[in-house]
Amino acid sequence: MENGEKAVETVVVGNYVEMESEGKASDMKSKLSNMFWHGGSVYDAWFSCASNQVAQVLLTLPYSFSQLGMLSGILFQLFYGLLGSWTAYLISILYVEYRTRKEREKVNFRNHVIQWFEVLDGLLGKHWRNVGLAFNCTFLLFGSVIQLIACASNIYYINDNLDKRTWTYIFGACCATTVFIPSFHNYRIWSFLGLLMTTYTAWYLTIASILHGQVEGVKHSGPSKLVLYFTGATNILYTFGGHAVTVEIMHAMWKPQKFKSIYLFATLYVLTLTLPSASAVYWAFGDLLLNHSNAFALLPKNLYRDFAVVLMLIHQFITFGFACTPLYFVWEKLIGMHECRSMCKRAAVRLPVVIPIWFLAIVFPFFGPINSTVGSLLVSFTVYIIPALAHVFTFRSAASRENAVEQPPRFLGRWTGAFTINAFIVVWVFVVGFGFGGWASMINFVHQIDTFGLFTKCYQCPPPVMASPPPISHRPHVNHTRGL
Repeated sequence: MENGEKAVETVVVGNYVEMESEGKASDMKSKLSNMFWHGGSVYDAWFSCASNQVAQVLLTLPYSFSQLGMLSGILFQLFYGLLGSWTAYLISILYVEYRTRKEREKVNFRNHVIQWFEVLDGLLGKHWRNVGLAFNCTFLLFGSVIQLIACASNIYYINDNLDKRTWTYIFGACCATTVFIPSFHNYRIWSFLGLLMTTYTAWYLTIASILHGQVEGVKHSGPSKLVLYFTGATNILYTFGGHAVTVEIMHAMWKPQKFKSIYLFATLYVLTLTLPSASAVYWAFGDLLLNHSNAFALLPKNLYRDFAVVLMLIHQFITFGFACTPLYFVWEKLIGMHECRSMCKRAAVRLPVVIPIWFLAIVFPFFGPINSTVGSLLVSFTVYIIPALAHVFTFRSAASRENAVEQPPRFLGRWTGAFTINAFIVVWVFVVGFGFGGWASMINFVHQIDTFGLFTKCYQCPPPVMASPPPISHRPHVNHTRGL
């Protein structure tokens, strides 16, 4: 087995030189660039996974706890964290299998970023490719939409002089600058900073809620309705389904075969942020969260909260780039610009990708409910069902299992155990995530449309305070025309 792993390492080398000049850099400027800009280590991948996974859902998980109740909220986080780690592992195995086969055929991936739909195409054929491409692109499109909505929702708690729709226009323009980031290879410093930002925000939510204490007459009635219960569950499904960009992160690594356990360790760290923060906020505010999907809305305005809001805004810009970069790659490949060496030309052709994201964020500004809808209808297939089925069909024959680059873990029962877990994931996610979750999240989503309407200017904003009318004067009227 050791020899097999060494053979894989020899074949799957990190020859990824996306938009980099040939040769070794020696001057100080280039060394600094390599330190902050060019990342491909195991640590870079871990930071990318952990930073991308938690994002704005940190602010909506207390809302999910109010729908699920404390116990179910904690259990669903642990359960979907494990499921997400397993399917991320499957994606990494399929990527290494695909890339190893292709590199044995002398295929060169210089200046080409391998994506999930290409892995499906190479291993299972065009029909799998088409299904994977459709689900993956749609999920990443709405994932980018959610980050843009979150930007507008958060900045409103610092500056409410502008409505959320206007803030969406502004942040749409800001997020469009991600077209200049070549690939995941160049997110080294951003991933590191992003994780620091979410770590601060998570512990701010935890500590601020505990110090605030429970509001007077607090109630913890969840779960009270099936619709709310499954809506909350699918938001957690969405939370731990951030591995739609796993292949792109792996391809940016110097040794992608070392990725297989990275997502699990990233998930374990993320749980240290999400469990305390969601539990503390729900403990303090209870059922008030049912009408406040953003946790910032209930915490008192002060310097610490404003700092957390600013950090989350920056982090959402980073996560927008994470979600949108694979869409840039797909668009570049479609129009034949993916292997172009000019960053300016590629940035220019990427801009049209941002326009539909901008538009959808203005149409559906429902921060919180949109997460559950995307989770049930898109995440359930994109990062749970399709990878599990793809793994089964790729290795369904005895010959393919015998020649597999990576064998399933012994402690899980090798192939029998792996296929059993895959079958459980497919059935569970299809019935509970897509079935019940889709039913509940669509009812909730339609309710938001009926309540607030499409293109609403300021979703869940407090009503404007009406100015008091001027007091009526009771002085006697003086006739100024007298004596004329």
